[in-house]
Amino acid sequence: MLIKTKHFGEIDLEEDKIITFENGIMGFEECRRYTIFYDSGSEKRPAVSWLQSLDEPALALPVINPLLVKPDYNPTVEDELLSGLGELTEENLAIFVTLTVPSDITKMTSNLKAPFIINADTRRGCQIVADNPDYPVKYPVYDYFRQLKEAKEGKTC
Repeated sequence: MLIKTKHFGEIDLEEDKIITFENGIMGFEECRRYTIFYDSGSEKRPAVSWLQSLDEPALALPVINPLLVKPDYNPTVEDELLSGLGELTEENLAIFVTLTVPSDITKMTSNLKAPFIINADTRRGCQIVADNPDYPVKYPVYDYFRQLKEAKEGKTC
C-alpha cells in the first residue's frame, strides 16, 4: 500500500503495519489509521519514532518509549478503557508518549499523562489519560537525554 506523508514522502507500507485507533487520538478523533516509523538503517531501534497518520498526511507525532525517560513509568488506567485492544501481555504491549521539541531544545518534554497503548498482536491502539496525579503533560526530558549522551561518550556529570 502506497501512502503519502508530508514529512517522509511516499512510503510503501505493508498492511500488517497499520495500527487502528477506533476513537482516533486526542485532537484528531477522525484519524484512526496509523503506523510507526523509525530509522531502520540503524542496527538498533532509535529512541524516537514517529506515529504517522494514514488518514492525514501532515499528521506525524514524535513518540518515545516512556521507560527511556522515566524508568518506573506505570500508568494507572481503568481496564475497561483497554478492553477493545484484545488481551495485553508483556510481549505484545507497546506504550509510547509524545515528545515535544521546541526551538529551545532544553525545554524538550514528553507527555506522561496521555500515553498511546498498542497491542502489537491485534494492531489496535488507544490513547488514554493516566489516573496517576504525578504524571504531567509536560515532563522535562532534556537533562535525561543529555546525561545519556554524556554517559555514551564517557563523560561524567
